[in-house]
Parts: sequence; C-alpha cells; structure tokens
Amino acid sequence: MAVLSICKFPQDDILRKKAKKLPVIDTPVQNLIDSMIETMRFTHGVGLAAPQIGKSLRIITLQMPGEDAKVIINPVIVDIFGEQEVTEGCLSIPGYYGEIKRSAEVMVKGEDRYGRPIRIKGIGLMAEALEHEIDHLNGVLYIDHIEHPAKLHRIDPDEIINSQFRKGSE
Repeated sequence: MAVLSICKFPQDDILRKKAKKLPVIDTPVQNLIDSMIETMRFTHGVGLAAPQIGKSLRIITLQMPGEDAKVIINPVIVDIFGEQEVTEGCLSIPGYYGEIKRSAEVMVKGEDRYGRPIRIKGIGLMAEALEHEIDHLNGVLYIDHIEHPAKLHRIDPDEIINSQFRKGSE
C-alpha cells in the first residue's frame, strides 16, 4: 500500500474524462484499492475516485466517520430521492468549497472488491459522497453543480490556522 498523489483541477485533464468500466478485479486492482483507501484516510477524505489518483477506472472508496471503508467497482446510481443543500469540497480542488444541491438519498449498485454484486443505500452525507465520487467517474466536479459564483468560496488560510490552534489548545 502507498499514499498516492491527488490529481488537481485544472492541471490534470483526467478529472474531466469518463472513466472506463473495470472488466477484471485482479491483484493489481486489489493493491490499487488498498492504496486508495490509505490515500483517502491520509488526506482525511470521505471518499476517493480512481481518476483522482490518475487512474481512468470506475472504482470509488468511501468511509463515513466511525465506519469501515467501502469499495464500489463500476457503481451506478439506480434511484434518487429528495434534495439537500450541502457545503462540499474536494481533494482535487484544494482551497475551495461550494454550496450545491445533492440528492437526500441515493441507491447505488455495483460490485464489491471481490466482484460480488452489491447495493448501497446512502442517506445524508453518504448520499452526498456517493454522488460526488460517481460524478468523478463521469468527468464531473462539484463546481459544475454550483448555481451562482457567490456559492463558491475560497478557504481562508488564517481560519484554518486558527481552528487548528484552537483544537490544539483544548
């Protein structure tokens, strides 16, 4: 396993391309999945899509707070319900966050890391993460969902430093 480099927008054009369906889950794919999980954890991400680490493959990893990591290969959203307004960021667009609308619930089908069919129902943060990561597989970024430029915000570096300082002094 290894921590992999994250592709950044707009430099890395792989982020704008549709990823290829994975026909075979072999040892190199298993190693890639392990490295994706390690990278996701190292960067404190909730999810990671293979294009974000330079691989045009339909693989996503997710890990909700307090839960085990999940892997979905060749994921497809089969149903959506409701709407939620969320504040979203992305490892591939560091220094920014945006206010967008996502589905409140999603149902996704795909395969687990062993090729077995799976279905995952996501509600709230999990629904948001599923849509976000599957968007990456289709060359879509969260900034594409922003309805108005005023809803994209730059992260204030001073606020990050101050929040880290407050955490350390508590």
